[in-house]
Formats: sequence, structure tokens, C-alpha cells
Amino acid sequence: MLPDVLHRRLVATLGWVLAFALLTHPIATRAEEKTIKVGVLHSLSGTMAISETALKDVALMTIEEINAAGGVMGRKLVPVVVDPASNWPLFAEKARQLITQDRVAVVFGCWTSVSRKSVLPVFKELNGLLFYPVQYEGEELEKNVFYTGAAPNQQAIPAVEYLMSTEGGGARRFFLLGTDYVYPRTTNKILRAFLKSKGVAEKDIEEVYTPFGHGDYQTIVTNIKRFALGGKTAVISTINGDSNVPFYKELGNAGLKATDVPVVAFSVGEEELRGIDAKPLVGHLASWNYFMSLKNPTNAAFIKKYRDYAKKKGLPSADKVVTNDPMEATYVGIHMWKQAVEKARTTDVDKVIAAVAGQTFKAPSGFALKMDETNHHLHKPVFVGEIRPDGQFNVVWKTKEPIRAQPWSPFIAGNEGKQNM
Repeated sequence: MLPDVLHRRLVATLGWVLAFALLTHPIATRAEEKTIKVGVLHSLSGTMAISETALKDVALMTIEEINAAGGVMGRKLVPVVVDPASNWPLFAEKARQLITQDRVAVVFGCWTSVSRKSVLPVFKELNGLLFYPVQYEGEELEKNVFYTGAAPNQQAIPAVEYLMSTEGGGARRFFLLGTDYVYPRTTNKILRAFLKSKGVAEKDIEEVYTPFGHGDYQTIVTNIKRFALGGKTAVISTINGDSNVPFYKELGNAGLKATDVPVVAFSVGEEELRGIDAKPLVGHLASWNYFMSLKNPTNAAFIKKYRDYAKKKGLPSADKVVTNDPMEATYVGIHMWKQAVEKARTTDVDKVIAAVAGQTFKAPSGFALKMDETNHHLHKPVFVGEIRPDGQFNVVWKTKEPIRAQPWSPFIAGNEGKQNM
């Protein structure tokens, strides 16, 4: 038998070991079991902050809304927000950090296709899950990504069809102006093929690119005016980020009105127009799957929710915040992920991926959107809107119902066998 002193010391030591183990493992584990970490991966600085900051804000609002309603399977969501600062390699680093260090169950984020392409290898390697909320060029279908923004047949193609129609002005010449990266170049490749299939000649298509952050559009706008002398012309803008501000200002300075040469944008919405005098831009167009101006009860509730959140959190210009298409896509994606987790009864990535297929959600657009059962894209309505003096949009054309995404464009050779995926 051990001497009393030694026995007491041993008991005390074992007690401390047991207490330390309880403190550092089971209690911590129980605390973690009561929460689910989710990643928010958006540029809050740099050239893309003008567009992406609002997506971070609406993601946090949605997470707060879900938590107020009881969370996910009774567990509160804990957002982990990171800023890749419009730096494409940094997107990959931050994605790896979210998955391996922060151990998030899902990531909501990215805007540009170059940022999405940067993080894809990380999500595939680590079997992470990304919800991507922005329109893009298609030509992609990844197991680890759900695309809640538009594919080309849900935005770009319908917009050009509208411009070519009698009601849209009957354009026969097209000036394709974009930021120099994968989304504009691939989208314009698709549009060139589409336009040629409609009988538009090569000489009637002009294609120009500028770098991210470009600020001088005087020469380009002059060239647009010169190009338009050759016949009824429209501009297709795939400019991204803060370059939209000087481009639209130059349109106004040059007096290039929508009645002369309409501009349809695929990356400009209410948020980008918030800092611009929209009066000279009245009548120019944007093509999206949602506009803030849509009148329906679901949208009214969504707008009020975001305005109330902005005031409560003291967001910049809280009394003037707006909602836009990628914000709606973010909101829908987070709710669909929640529904899938509750259906699967787990945050396990493979089981959640299977459970997302076929999910539906009543969106602020006024439609019940469905995640396709096979191609990881939403069925979405399409709207073409004209800019109003207040920076909002009047809808001038729309589809009658949501349309199924075609991630693989039929206008690019080699995609014939991919259309039914």
C-alpha cells in the first residue's frame, strides 16, 4: 500500500488530469456540437469590394435570420468572414484556411470566375462545399459547387435576343466590352457564336477588354460612337467591379443615350448604380434574374429585412441600401443549404450535396426556385430592366416562368453530349 502522503499526491494529480481533460475536450466538444461554422468568402477591399461587400452583409443577415428561427437542427450558425481583397491567389489561401483551420461546414462566396477557378482545386482536394451566387460563363459543373447565379442561357442569351427583337430596338451590330478575364471572354465567345447563328456578320461584332480597375473609358466610348455609325448598335457590357463607375460616367459625359446605343450590362445592378448619377443613364439596360423593383410580398419582406438589418448594424448609408440579384442568390443559397442539412440530418458534405438536389425555395423574385436534380444550377426566371433616374430598374421583358440552366452552351463545339447533365 502507498504511504498516505504519496497516495494523496497521486489522487490529487489524477484529479487535475481528469479535470483538465474534461475542460479541454468534452466541454469544448459539447460547445462545438451546439454550433455550425460557415464560411463567408468575399472581397471587402480592392476593385471588387464595390460589388462583394453587400454579399457579405446579406449573408450575415441570412445567418442571423436562421439563428433567430432556431438555427439548423437546433444548432446556431457561426459565420467566419475572411477578406481575400480582390487577390485571386489569396482566395485559394483563404478557402483552405476556412476548411482546414476554421473547419467550416460550407462556404458562401466568390464573385468573379477567376476567384471561383482559384478556389476550385481546394474544394475538390479537401471535399469542401461552395455556394457560388453570381452569374457566370458556364462551361463548368463541379460536384463541390452549387451555382445559384445565372448560366448564359439564363441571362446573356435572352438579353441579346431582346436587343435583336423589334421591341428591343432591332440591333444588328454589337460592341462586346468586358473586363479582361475568363467570364467576359468566355461569355463573348458564346455570344459571338450565337450572333453568327442569327446571321450577324463578323464585321458587325467588335470585342474590347480592359483590365480590372480600369478608369479611363473616353477613347472606348468614342470608338463605340464611331462603330455605331455603321448601323443599329448595342453594347454588351461584361465590365466587372469598380470600373463600371467611370464607364457609366463617361457614357453620360459623351451624351451616349440609350435611344442611340443601348448598353446592356450583366454585372451592373442596383448596388453599382448607388454611387452614380443615374439620370444620364436612363433607358440603358441590365439583364438579371431579380430586380429590387419587383412587386410581390416576398420581395417586400426581403427588402424590409435588409433595410432593418442595415440600420441595426450601422452599415454605410444604411438609409439608402439596395438589394440586387447576387444578394438574392446568396440568400436563396444559404436557405437551400439549411434545408439540405436538415433533410440529411448531418453537415457531412457528400450527404448534403445529395440532399440539395431538388430543393425549392420561394425567392424574392416571386418564383419558387428549384435546384436542378442533376446539374447543380437553379431554375431561374429572366428579367431585362431599363435604368430609372433613381438607379432602380423598370422590367421591360421577362420569362413567364423559371428556366432550366444550360451550363454547357450549345453554341460551343463539343458540348452536344453534355446538355442533359
